[in-house]
Amino acid sequence: MTPVRLSLEAARRVALAAQGFGRPRPAAVGMRQVAGVIDQVAQFQIDSVNVAVRAHYMPLFARLGPYDPALLDRAAGRAPRRLVEYWGHAASLIDVELFPALRWRMGVAAQRERDALTRIRATKPDLEERVLADVAAGGPLTPREIENVEERSRAHWGWNWSEVKHILEHHFTAGTVGVASRNSAFERRYDLVERVVPPEILARGELDADAARLAFVRRAARALGVADLKSLATYFYLRTDGVRRAVAALEASGELIPATVRGLAQPFWLWHGARRPRTVDAHALVSPFDSLVFDRPRVEQLFDAEYRIEIYVPAPQRVHGYYVYLFVHGDRIAARVDLKADRAAGVLRVQAAWLEEGAPPDATAAALASELHLMAGWLGLIDVRASDRGTLAGRLSALL
Repeated sequence: MTPVRLSLEAARRVALAAQGFGRPRPAAVGMRQVAGVIDQVAQFQIDSVNVAVRAHYMPLFARLGPYDPALLDRAAGRAPRRLVEYWGHAASLIDVELFPALRWRMGVAAQRERDALTRIRATKPDLEERVLADVAAGGPLTPREIENVEERSRAHWGWNWSEVKHILEHHFTAGTVGVASRNSAFERRYDLVERVVPPEILARGELDADAARLAFVRRAARALGVADLKSLATYFYLRTDGVRRAVAALEASGELIPATVRGLAQPFWLWHGARRPRTVDAHALVSPFDSLVFDRPRVEQLFDAEYRIEIYVPAPQRVHGYYVYLFVHGDRIAARVDLKADRAAGVLRVQAAWLEEGAPPDATAAALASELHLMAGWLGLIDVRASDRGTLAGRLSALL
């Protein structure tokens, strides 16, 4: 098959359209619109940082505009669930339709046993059975709601898990229990998997390794629009050798079309149903964990934007800020802003604002100011204020 030839600009527009950008936002957002985005992107990555808004809530706002976050909570936390929490591209809320493929991943994980679990099984042989019995009788439960006497280590602040937490995490990874929801402290609430996943999905059983990889790569290809092998693997963190076989099968079936992107050496594939718009008129603030940008090499190649999260970088060494959102304007990344929701003051604070090279400063600042006000209102904040840091800060501050 002769490869489809795409310019870099055309590939970028395909990628944006596949991710749900560029269409007019709905006047009102309900579960139908939320389900539409789930169908497009397949997963929302989870992260605990709440400096502006938790990561999994932001993709729907970026694509749909202001919406009630309770819609996402309902889709992931109430039967019949449209999303289930598991490991996709890191910890994610994943389209429940992919659960039979996730079963393969769970089966592989069930064969692994962490040292901590081995130690617990040796020293408290009855604890694991009791924990699962408590979940069966009273779930959903957090680890703190299950009684167990132990001396907790304080050696590692970030992974100071209790014995109960170790047990529940193993069974979550192995697919015995699921995450029913998260509480206000963002703790997982565990329950038996048959009470989390809809029965009609469970009835489909488990896909074998090849079928599961095929399902993951098919969804990744649809979500990306146009992608190389590495991006198809990165979307659900798959090994490239298995992805290569899946790509060959999807190419043979006509679902993936070979493609080239001008200026990029590696082969690409175009999803057979991908939209190829002549223009894209997007305006969206995109978080570091959005599926449009969580593959950083892809962002650099398609959008010419080097993007790094700087949370763990000491403040004096940060280039752009602590928690930086990209601003998509038209069919390009036009700016980036370091945002913080000052809830006590009712203010969305723009701690830095940077113009991307080649972006029109006045048009970018005006569109960004509008989107920031929209985001502030969605978060229940009454004002937006910008500092003087960054190459776009002056123009943005004047408009705000």
